[in-house]
This record gives sequence, C-alpha cells and structure tokens, in this order.
Amino acid sequence: MLPFIGEFLGTMILIILGDGVVANVTLNKSGMKGAGSIQITLAWGLAVMLPAFVFGQASGASFNPALTIALAAKGGSDIYTWANVPGLCICEILGAFVGAVIVYILFKDQFDATDSAATKLGVFSTGPSVPNMARNFFSEFIGTFILVFTILGMSQVPELNAGVAKLLVFGIIVSVGMSLGGLTGYAINPARDLGPRIAHAILPIKGKGDSNWKYGLIVPIFGPICGALVALLLYNAIPWA
Repeated sequence: MLPFIGEFLGTMILIILGDGVVANVTLNKSGMKGAGSIQITLAWGLAVMLPAFVFGQASGASFNPALTIALAAKGGSDIYTWANVPGLCICEILGAFVGAVIVYILFKDQFDATDSAATKLGVFSTGPSVPNMARNFFSEFIGTFILVFTILGMSQVPELNAGVAKLLVFGIIVSVGMSLGGLTGYAINPARDLGPRIAHAILPIKGKGDSNWKYGLIVPIFGPICGALVALLLYNAIPWA
C-alpha cells in the first residue's frame, strides 16, 4: 500500500509546485507574473526533486507512468512489477489531478483576472509552440528518452549516493526543459499532463476554452511511453560490463 500512497502524494506535490509556478508566472494579478521560462524550468526540476527525497524509499519516486512502465519492463524491483503498474499509474494520474485542482483553488482570483484561454490551459497541461503532431511526438519521445536513459545509467556510477542521485534527477529535468522545453512544454510524463488536463476539462474555470484533447490524448501520453521503452532497450543492448 505504501508505494501507491507515495506515488499519489508525490505526484500531487509535484503538480502543486510545477503547475503552481506556471500559474505564478503567467496569470494576471500574480505577484511573480512575467518572471519567465528560467523560473519555470528551475521550479519544475525542484518540483520533481523535493517529493523524490520524501518518497524515494517508500515508492521509488517515479511519479511518471512512462518511467514506471520502463522500470517494470526492466525487472528486478519489488515495487515496479507488472502487477503493480496499473495501480501505480492510476495513483500518479490521480495525484496529478488533485494537485491541479489545488492549484486552481489557490490561484482562482488570478484565473478570473486572466482573459487568455490558452494561458489558462498552459497552467494545467502542455502544448506545442508550433503544432506538428509528428515533430511534437518526437520531441516528447526524445525528452523522455534522455530522462529515462540517464536515470538507468546512474546505476553505472560506482557508489552513487541516493541523495546525490535525486539531485542529478533535478539536473536532468532542468536540462531537458532548458534545451527542449520550448517545443512542447516537455511533459515527458503522461500523468503530469493527463491529470491536470482532466482537471482543466471539469473545473468551472472562467473563460477556459477547449482542453485540446486531440493533442493531449496522443503526444504527451504515447510520446513519453515510447521514449522510455526505447531508452530501456538501448540501455539493455549496451555491453556495460
């Protein structure tokens, strides 16, 4: 039970901090409006790192269905087994949904003061700067490939401390965001996009517009999953020893 609780709470915290910084920087009447993409990218890295320190021992701190599936495919874990994958992924999506609802409650006055429907959707979920499904998919694929391949590759570092590993994950998230984030908003995590997008669809957000399911049901879900699995295949194919 503890791994499922950890994935739920960890992903909830991740989204509160991650979607929260987007709201803080983009919505009208926020005290940090206009702070820019650097603050967003650094805050997303911290949003992943902080709950990872708390729940790393309890759940493995995936908070990401793409990574969860890849770790189950890798094998050798008592937590990331195929029997646990559906429950872990559901907890990750539910945690992301609840986190997004909390962000809306916290920033309701700022949402009401913002006219742009695109800005409001951007608080909750990702979207392409230039819509092109194939290239957008490839961007999410590559970003997640780098994330998962690097996480797997940490096992090749002798005597790597678990705490240092969490700091390295922060570095991975920030690096991917700063290098590729301008293309699709770098979901690199199906739960990070799907849970908040569902929240956007059902919450009574003033002037919210469409939730862009045509994009959201394909690119930020299957791009990361495919990228994670290919990262695992390449990692396993390399003769490390």
